[in-house]
Amino acid sequence: MRPVSIHTGAWRWPGAQADANFNLRHLTRSIQKLEAGKFDAFFMADHLAVLNMPIEALRRSHTVTSFEPFTLLSALAMVTERIGLIATASTTFDEPFHIARRFASLDHISEGRAGWNIVTTSNPDAALNFGRDSHMEHGDRYRRAREFYDVVTGLWDSFADDAFIRDADSGIFFDPERMHRLNHKGEYLSVRGPLHIARPVQGWPVIVQAGASEPGRQLAAETAELVFAAPSTLAGARGFYADVKGRMDRLGRPRDHLKILPAAFVVIGDTVEAAKQRRLKLDSLVHYESAIASLSVALGHDASGFDPDGPLPPIPETNDSKSSRERVIELAEREGLSVRQLAQRLGGYAGLSFVGTAQTIADEMEEWLETEGSDGFNIMFPWLPGGLDEFVDQVVPELQRRGLFRTEYEGRTLRENLGLPRPANRFFAAPAG
Repeated sequence: MRPVSIHTGAWRWPGAQADANFNLRHLTRSIQKLEAGKFDAFFMADHLAVLNMPIEALRRSHTVTSFEPFTLLSALAMVTERIGLIATASTTFDEPFHIARRFASLDHISEGRAGWNIVTTSNPDAALNFGRDSHMEHGDRYRRAREFYDVVTGLWDSFADDAFIRDADSGIFFDPERMHRLNHKGEYLSVRGPLHIARPVQGWPVIVQAGASEPGRQLAAETAELVFAAPSTLAGARGFYADVKGRMDRLGRPRDHLKILPAAFVVIGDTVEAAKQRRLKLDSLVHYESAIASLSVALGHDASGFDPDGPLPPIPETNDSKSSRERVIELAEREGLSVRQLAQRLGGYAGLSFVGTAQTIADEMEEWLETEGSDGFNIMFPWLPGGLDEFVDQVVPELQRRGLFRTEYEGRTLRENLGLPRPANRFFAAPAG
């Protein structure tokens, strides 16, 4: 959720909630529907600047606005009981003490349902909102992120689980011997601690990461418990899965301590052809003047002079990304898309899509799950509320019928529902018994 659909045309779909980004009532209804469908979590993506796209495209995008994640998820925690609450928070433009305190608070408020999506922030415009003239170099961002993780998790371990005695007779509220000052001094960060909040219900909120770069894969193998990947094909997904899980093997981490969940955009129809037509209609809601810019970037070639309703013409070689160019050309040929349709696809959402009936979508998901393409999926809905409702009402029961998805939550915390262990406190032994 961004906090609604990622597709640029979603807000224009007939019956869609155009104001859902700032409508708490709509978002409450959405998360309660997801909880009724036994979803693991509600993941709120976030960004720290207006998206850096041409103003002609930006003025047509509902992603220009969003709630602040912790404010929204704290409110949604009060109207749900089991579904997880995952927020994005940047290691580049925030401080570890802030992040540790906010997530620990959310975990207590929700009784153990918080997750932290670690990002280093790629948008260079974000730097200008935080008193910086330029963005931190890519390698530095990831080295800071690795140190940031160590500091935040260390702060969550500031108190032993049994530190708070609350003995009214003796007047002792907590045992100072069960409190730890971190006293961290590193390459990028200096934090004394302790964090002045009890250890989170889950020990640590679930650690989530997105991204597929070399530093990102290594960081995921070392630290992540959920990974939101973005492969566009099953073959690519299997390669990513094998790489990250293989890195875990070399680090001595159990493979089942990390779940890989590719982003999957889902459009459902009564027939496969009906679903494809719905996808074409949704893509058509992306205005051409913003769509053609996305096509030009993907091709590395100015597409503004192409016949919008003709086929994609031959594209000359450039020094830009050849893989991106080839993916676009292959997509146009595979689906027989006109220049307009291709541009609108890229301008709407061009990643992995499952388009079909509830049965064919479940077939595809089952293949991914059974061939080590993924451990699950990060589902993205084409519009709200209809696209979300259709998935919960049609696809979820089909997955449950096949034994691929739960019919009841396994526990009360996000870790319990994901089958993830509760981390031991690195500074204190667990209480006896």
